[in-house]
Amino acid sequence: MLHSTLCYIICGQEWLLLYRNKKKDDVNEGKWIGIGGKLKEGETLEECNRREVFEETGIRLSRAVSHGTVHFRSDSWQEDMHLFSAQLAEKPRLIACSEGTLAWIPKDKIKDLPLWEGDRYFLSEMTAGRTDIDMTLLYEGDTLVSVSNKGR
Repeated sequence: MLHSTLCYIICGQEWLLLYRNKKKDDVNEGKWIGIGGKLKEGETLEECNRREVFEETGIRLSRAVSHGTVHFRSDSWQEDMHLFSAQLAEKPRLIACSEGTLAWIPKDKIKDLPLWEGDRYFLSEMTAGRTDIDMTLLYEGDTLVSVSNKGR
């Protein structure tokens, strides 16, 4: 089972998102997502989250809030993604990301972006302040076919 972290960095009413447009054969190509990646052996979720955020943005997080876990299931992959958010007092200088283009997006505009359909469900829970997300998103190919959240 693949484990990963995904962090949404928030400054005021803007969220830092990554538009995936630089990697070859990227399953997320053309989508806006949070900052994150795969958990390495021996790494805690918090360590993975801090490492991935630093590698992709140059931001050194001192604190992040855990929002729970999203279980992605499909006919071709399985992944448990651990959600985090981090509040910043001011926008830091960002590095160039090798995976895509980083941008600060107003919170009320995120829903208008090309996102994975399932992301809309957990983002709704996160923006409501939930820290007990235990959501399963079932995909067939790129099509979301079912959503369940035991964390409610």
